Amino acid sequence: MHNCLKFLTSGKVKDLYDVDKDHLLFNFSDRVSAFDVKFKQDIPRKGEVLCKFAEFWFNELSVTNHFIRRESDNEIVVKKMKMLPMECVVRGYFYGSLIGRWKNGDVSVPKGTDTTLAAKLPEPVFDPTTKSEHDIPIDKSGALEMNLVTEEQYDWLESTSIDIYKKMAKIADDAGFILADLKLEFGVLDGVITLGDSIGPDEYRLWPKSSYEIGKIQDAYDKQLLRDWLSANGFQKQFDDDRISGKEPVAPLIPQEIISKMTQRYVAAYEKLTGDKI
Repeated sequence: MHNCLKFLTSGKVKDLYDVDKDHLLFNFSDRVSAFDVKFKQDIPRKGEVLCKFAEFWFNELSVTNHFIRRESDNEIVVKKMKMLPMECVVRGYFYGSLIGRWKNGDVSVPKGTDTTLAAKLPEPVFDPTTKSEHDIPIDKSGALEMNLVTEEQYDWLESTSIDIYKKMAKIADDAGFILADLKLEFGVLDGVITLGDSIGPDEYRLWPKSSYEIGKIQDAYDKQLLRDWLSANGFQKQFDDDRISGKEPVAPLIPQEIISKMTQRYVAAYEKLTGDKI
């Protein structure tokens, strides 16, 4: 369908097309990025999994969203809206960037938190970021100072994002997975805050319950698999060093076994969570 539509822009993973004055078409590619670096290789079937996961979650969640229909294996049609310039991150486990930021004293965690790697937090934490080339974590006062949202919007986004996380975590739990964290995006449509963008393994960490073990790096059924390989092989540090010295980081070649494993796990996560075959 998108061949005859006007191309608008390419994101890290999605290509956006103009359908009409009220609608956009999202075309999900097999591209992959990690640590804000785009890779030259594709992850086969990734686009299809992301597309079908978006359809599944938008239909599953009771919150107002911009999804209209799935157009093909890797395309959905959505309503146009004005996106809010804040990414709504909810964390349920002590993992990822939260650890380093907590050690540096940049973020506080709930009272009674076990600060062992991958421990469950006493309650989910709302941990939003700015929307930019490199997302920067912010708190409520920062978000209001930067005029990203109003106080009323911030409070609504916080409680709604946590509610969505809890509902998704329950669905994941029933399918044998732990939903460790989640990133959501919202916009405003006809004056109403509306869930937008897409929801899938590029927007959350998903761990199998069968191999979950506190204190270790978890088995990832999401993009974390690539991040872990990059970190273990010194590429994450290299990217950071390049940026500090003003150089553009260069993506290494991803080993074939990591590519195959990502395809296999993305498909497995979709089939187990939704009960549908791909």
